[in-house]
Amino acid sequence: MSFQFDNQIEIHTDRLLLRSFTKSDIPDMLKNWIADPEVQSGYGEPPFTTTDEVFSLLDAWKQQYRWAIILKFSNENIGHISFCRMYEDIQTAEIEYCIGKEFWGKGIVTEALDVFIKHTFQCTSICKLEAYHRLENPGSGRVLQKSGLSPAINVQRFSHLLKAPEGDICYSITREQFNS
Repeated sequence: MSFQFDNQIEIHTDRLLLRSFTKSDIPDMLKNWIADPEVQSGYGEPPFTTTDEVFSLLDAWKQQYRWAIILKFSNENIGHISFCRMYEDIQTAEIEYCIGKEFWGKGIVTEALDVFIKHTFQCTSICKLEAYHRLENPGSGRVLQKSGLSPAINVQRFSHLLKAPEGDICYSITREQFNS
């Protein structure tokens, strides 16, 4: 088992497809989430409002572990899920996700996160997953808890910077916790 995660692999659920991004995703991304300041600020990113900006972003994302969240029934890109940080020396990865407001409260992120966690622990040597959310985004905390993550004191992102997670709530799950 490798630490590396093949971001060309497709992961399916009943309603969703997680897959690599393509240029054809750009119109849906602009319509559903990436241009929305409220959605983007929820995970600390600026809105991207033009096709050129999103195209450049997708080019940068080629070297990262990011998957588009696609609704199967419409083949529509409604968000993304990713490893935003990876710490190979301690076999830990940090998860980040977002979807458009129209899709909030429908269990979509929980469904994507559940299959993402399962695939990670079954197909890689990653032993711990971490995430955090901003205090003003309690819905994200509910998603993390539904997917089996537990509150944690800190995550590696903050530990490496030697700082406390001010205004952020941290979560984690280990392979052992997932398998129990």
